[in-house]
Amino acid sequence: MEAHPTEVCCQPVTASLLAEDEAEELAGLLKVLADPARLRLLSLVATAEAGEACACDLVEPLGRSQPTVSHHLSLLVEAGLLSREKRGRWAWYRVVPERLSAIQDALAPGAAVSSSPRP
Repeated sequence: MEAHPTEVCCQPVTASLLAEDEAEELAGLLKVLADPARLRLLSLVATAEAGEACACDLVEPLGRSQPTVSHHLSLLVEAGLLSREKRGRWAWYRVVPERLSAIQDALAPGAAVSSSPRP
């Protein structure tokens, strides 16, 4: 999945019928988030001091091997949910808030069809 962090994913699912490509992109993002290890990594990075976390500090709290953590981090970066900055031999990660907002907006009920009973 090729993602661009600042691009909006798609129209709200309750506003109109999603186009095939929009549905595929949103499903891909949700698949990335559907893994407990990736959700925990996203949470660890989001709640880290100064809003960023070194990969070296994510292995122990996740309880997984370094290669496994790196794999999950790479998927989060590919999905545009995290950004990565190489500093020396370590990679530092930050949450991309615009990408999370795009997912939230796509799932927002604000444009939902009226729930009033039909006559």
